[in-house]
Amino acid sequence: MSCAQQARLAIDGGPKAKTTPNPPMYPGGYEIGEEEKREICDSLDKKYIFRYYLPKGVPSKVERFEKQIAELVGVKYALGTNSCTSALISSLIACGVGPGHEVIVPAYTYWSSASAVLCARAVPIIAEIDDSFTMDPADVERKITPRTKAIMPVHMRGSACDMDRIMAIARKHNLAVIEDTAQACGGSYKGRMLGSFGQCGCFSFQYYKIITTGEGGMVVTDDERMYLMAQSVHDSAACWRPDRFAPARFPGELFYGYDFRMSELEGALGVVQVARLPGLLDRMRSRKARICAGLEDLKAKGIVPRRQNDAGGDTAICIMFMVPTVALCEEFVKALAAEGVDVMHAYHKQLHDWHVAHHWEHMIQQVTPTPEGYPYRDPARKAPPPDYAGLCPQSSDLLGRAVHINVPPQLTDADCDMIAEAVRKVANAYL
Repeated sequence: MSCAQQARLAIDGGPKAKTTPNPPMYPGGYEIGEEEKREICDSLDKKYIFRYYLPKGVPSKVERFEKQIAELVGVKYALGTNSCTSALISSLIACGVGPGHEVIVPAYTYWSSASAVLCARAVPIIAEIDDSFTMDPADVERKITPRTKAIMPVHMRGSACDMDRIMAIARKHNLAVIEDTAQACGGSYKGRMLGSFGQCGCFSFQYYKIITTGEGGMVVTDDERMYLMAQSVHDSAACWRPDRFAPARFPGELFYGYDFRMSELEGALGVVQVARLPGLLDRMRSRKARICAGLEDLKAKGIVPRRQNDAGGDTAICIMFMVPTVALCEEFVKALAAEGVDVMHAYHKQLHDWHVAHHWEHMIQQVTPTPEGYPYRDPARKAPPPDYAGLCPQSSDLLGRAVHINVPPQLTDADCDMIAEAVRKVANAYL
């Protein structure tokens, strides 16, 4: 085959640069094996799959998983929940967020981040992202009002927010920080584990995440009172208390809550999956490094890699880079897909994606389950409803020019080299 034939884009009839199948992006899920089966069967054989009230001599797998996560993150307390959304709700309420309050959330995150704020009866205020594709600290400070109660930094697509600046802003304005670490389990910032900076950190173990229990989440904190309050939110029946029917041990300990408990079956998966985490991170980091090494000289052509607030702490679940225009990004993604690469837009107006605030139409239109319009129109706000018109133009521009490539740990060296060749081939044709 001639060089000219090889250089011809697959979208124009040329040969594909990547000829192998793309592993799905289920990092821990695709590693499930005999160890997970043994732990699940152990719970089933004992016939105790509820997290609380296990008989004497039967240790809780959820409790063991919680201790593993607390040790990993470097905090005193961890609380298993049935999702990261419920972990966020529990954390928000534990931090005192409620009616009349606002919580600042980035424009690039899964919808659950904002939904959790609404479920806590507060209102999400959407901040711009910067070229790290995480919340822009400068815009966070611009969005603070007398109603602001908390900031929710999201370590989006496995990479850390600028936690130095965010924590400084929070201290300056006396705001709580609830870290959404759903997509960055095992990541760090300047040597400190993500999830350990704020009053609470929240993790997801849903199937798409780095490690998985199918569904499931975790609240982590160093604050005992926060931990106890989160327990009250996550279990309305107070099964977690030494004496569930005893009087409150401090004012406000007992109040209405939800049933967000993690089951023993999820805990059984978790205790094995967390042991797999270091290996998964090592493999994704080596895969990403190999691909990126083949793209270094493309910066001169106009490709701008995502800026890392701490490259060493990146979990490396994806590669993201920007091209000069939104229109070019659309062509670039189509061409890469034709080359056989698992690629997507970070944001496209016509392709609905729950990870971008511009697609949260029910929030933008302030749709509520009852006609009263709470919490947007809650009198406790003492202000008009929020205005989401013209939402975050900086974010839509950055994301509209961003190309996203998954980096599953199951990629081989050959896969990585073919992905790099595909990007080079498309870049040489379009830039």
